[in-house]
Amino acid sequence: MVFWADSDVAGSDDLLSPEEIEALMSAARSSTPSSPPASAAKRPAPASSPDRLLQEAENQLAAALATDLGGRKGPPAELGNPAPYQFDDLLDAPAGVGAGYPLSALEDVELDLRIELGRTELLIEEVLQLREGTVVPLDKLAGDPVDIFVNGRLIARGEVLVLNDNFCVRVAEILAPEM
Repeated sequence: MVFWADSDVAGSDDLLSPEEIEALMSAARSSTPSSPPASAAKRPAPASSPDRLLQEAENQLAAALATDLGGRKGPPAELGNPAPYQFDDLLDAPAGVGAGYPLSALEDVELDLRIELGRTELLIEEVLQLREGTVVPLDKLAGDPVDIFVNGRLIARGEVLVLNDNFCVRVAEILAPEM
């Protein structure tokens, strides 16, 4: 919201300080009025109406802006009159990701999905001795959750199941993204 100063506001001698404005606004919010600042004690107490307090704050802001404009009142002529900003209706926005990109644009993107049952370290000699039927022990116990990686990044954990003679993984926990 932009405010432009009137000549009667800019020349006013009894301007409120930010502390006085804050004290008046907090007094209006609470049911028991707070003690006014020392400099405000010599003035009559203003109406505790929020509209009145808002008007005073707007007048103070207008007076502060008027001193920064170098004596110029209102916006420069080449800018014209300020118009209020119009927000777009969010209900009419297209469904999708980002600025007008539909989610269907990402449907054909390929990702590398890897499910890690566990890890182990072997010497080259042990790798060379691997044969059909060799059992390789892993660092996880049976029933421990498995790690689910997408493009090398851990995104979830799950549990291994057997369904129709196929191994499956049920996602048990989605992990928060690392920042």
